[in-house]
Amino acid sequence: MKAAVTTRPGPPDVIQIFDLPAPTATPGWVLIRIKAFGLNRSELFTRRGDSPNVKFPRVQGIECVGLVEDDPSGTYEKGQKVAAIMGEMGREFDGGYAEYTLVPLEIVIAFESDLPWSTLGALPEMFQTVSGSLHEALEIKKGESLLIRGGTSSIGLMAGQLASHLGLKVISTTRDPARKDLLVEHGADHVIVDDGRISGKLKYFFPSGVEKVLELIGTRTLKDSLKCLGHKGTVCMTGILGNEWTVKEFTPMGDIPSLGKLTVYMGDSGNLSQEKLQEFIDTVEQGIIKPRIDTIFKLDQIVEAHEYMEANRAKGKLVVVI
Repeated sequence: MKAAVTTRPGPPDVIQIFDLPAPTATPGWVLIRIKAFGLNRSELFTRRGDSPNVKFPRVQGIECVGLVEDDPSGTYEKGQKVAAIMGEMGREFDGGYAEYTLVPLEIVIAFESDLPWSTLGALPEMFQTVSGSLHEALEIKKGESLLIRGGTSSIGLMAGQLASHLGLKVISTTRDPARKDLLVEHGADHVIVDDGRISGKLKYFFPSGVEKVLELIGTRTLKDSLKCLGHKGTVCMTGILGNEWTVKEFTPMGDIPSLGKLTVYMGDSGNLSQEKLQEFIDTVEQGIIKPRIDTIFKLDQIVEAHEYMEANRAKGKLVVVI
C-alpha cells in the first residue's frame, strides 16, 4: 500500500510517501480500505513533535472513512461503510494517511450514505468535536447566546450552523472583515472583527455578556473570552488555532469571572455514537447542514496540504481523497 509517513519531527516535508506492507487484520482490530480522511490541526502538532508520546516514523491521521476490508470479529461485513476516529489512531499506532489502516474495533462506526467520499471524509472528527463541545461541554440550550471565537475555522463554521439550527443566537469572530458574509452564511447573527480584544465590542450586542463561549483560538484569547461571559456563563476551550499551549500570567481568581466556568473539550471516539453520526450525515444529505470544505487533496499532496494548514489559509475543512 501507499502510505504517507512522518519520518521524524519537523516541517511538512518530513512527511514522505512510501510503499509499505498492508496490515493484516487481527482479533479485536478492523482492517479498513481508506477512501478519504480529513486533516486536523492536532496532526500538525504531532508532526512538529509536540505530542510527547508519539514515536517516529509514524503514519499519522486521527480519522478516516472507507470500506471494511476484514473484521475477524464479524461485527462488520466486508465492503461496509465505516468511519474510524481517535483512540490514539495516528499516534500510538498507524492511522489514516494511507490506503489501508488497522484500527481497534471500538473506534469503528458504521454508517450509510450516498454522499461522495470527499464530503464524508470531512465529517467524523469535525462533527465529533463540534457536537461534544456544544452538547457535552457547554450544554447549550435553545435561546442561549453563543460566542464562537475563531469562527472561520472548519470547527467554527460547523458550530455556527449547528447552533443556529438548534435555536441559539450566534456571534462569530474573524480577523478578516472580508469573511463576514461567510460567517453569516454559516449561522452567525452577529460578526465581530477580532483584534485580540473583543469583550468591549461584544457588550455592544450583549451588554450583560453571553451565556456560552466556544474558544477555538486558544490560550492567546482565552482571558479576553472569559471577559465576554454573562452571569454563570461557560467558556469551553476546544481549539488551539493560536498555536500556543500555555496561558501567560493566568490568575484564576482574577481572570475567571465570579461564578463563571472554564472547561475544555478533548473528545474521543466514545463521544460519537453511531446514531449521532448517522443523524448528522442525514442532515448533510438533506441539505440542512452544509459542511464547508476548502480544498481536496490527493495522498501524494500531503506535504502541500500540511503547508496549507499550517499557514492558516483554509476557510473550511481540508480533505484528502485516496
